[in-house]
Formats: sequence, C-alpha cells, structure tokens
Amino acid sequence: MKKVVVISSSPRRNGNSEVLAKTFALGATEAGHEVEFIELRDYHLNYCVACYSCTESGKCIIGDGMNEIAEKLLQADVIVFATPVYFYSMSGQLKVFIDRLVPIYTKIKADIYIIAHQWYEDVGMMEKVIEAIRGCTVDCFENCEEKGVLYGAGLNDVGDAEKKPEFVATAYEMGKNC
Repeated sequence: MKKVVVISSSPRRNGNSEVLAKTFALGATEAGHEVEFIELRDYHLNYCVACYSCTESGKCIIGDGMNEIAEKLLQADVIVFATPVYFYSMSGQLKVFIDRLVPIYTKIKADIYIIAHQWYEDVGMMEKVIEAIRGCTVDCFENCEEKGVLYGAGLNDVGDAEKKPEFVATAYEMGKNC
C-alpha cells in the first residue's frame, strides 16, 4: 500500500482539474492505496516572504497550514499536482504552494504525477505549464521520478471533464497503477 497525496489547486469546486484529480484518487483508493486529497483553496496559503527561516528550522514561520501539508508530502510515496491552466500558467494557488516548499523540497521522495487542463485544444501550449511545474518536481525534487502527465486539453466549463471519457479513464488508470 502506498501513501498518495493529491494536491488540487483548482479555485472552483468540482472544476475540471479537480474532477480528474478525484478520479485519480478513486483509482488509487480502489487499488488499495491510502489517499489524502488536499484542496489548496481551503488552506488560503500566504505567499513566501523569502525570510529563509525555514532553511534553519525546517518549517515555515507562516501559520497557515503549509507545515501540515508539508508533513503529509514527506510521508508520501506518490504526489499528484492538479491544476487548471489560466493565462498560460498554472493556477496561482499551485504557484504559491510550490514557492512554499522550500523547507522540504530536498527531502521529498515520491513518484510524481501531473494533471492539467485548459480550454484550448492545442496540447503544445500546455507544455509550458508542465515545464514550469517540472521546475519544482524535476529540478528541485532530487529523489523523485515523474510517472505520468495528463493533458486535459479542450476543457472549459464545469462538467466538461465528464464529457471526455478518455481523460477520465486515463486519470483513473494512472491512479490505479500508481
């Protein structure tokens, strides 16, 4: 049994990236894994203030729940980053979250999955977003391996993910086989 932590950065409840992330979680749960589903919008994370106190203490001095999430990531065997694409970038919530990983990023040892969606059909445009996330997951997470990416191109309105069974099936299989 693996410990799976899914980070959903959608500001919309039941938005398309969240639906795909929950589908991944369902697959992982049905495969017998322990799944923690974290919705960043519920934490109201503050910006990193670049004080670097965390480099000495190992914990962030901002008291907004990030240290709680960090502990879960340190125990995870699998971490999923899920984001909608807004104006050619990851959600602001995910960017703030990534910036706040400074105290622990060298200690994380997990397989990484990325789920992203955008309204535009051109997957090539989404690659810039995936590369930005990889700036953290590949360049900073020294002990991690990327295991899968789901490009949910062409999803705009709430409910569009359910209209694309190939995306739902891929998210489920990724979770089941993580």
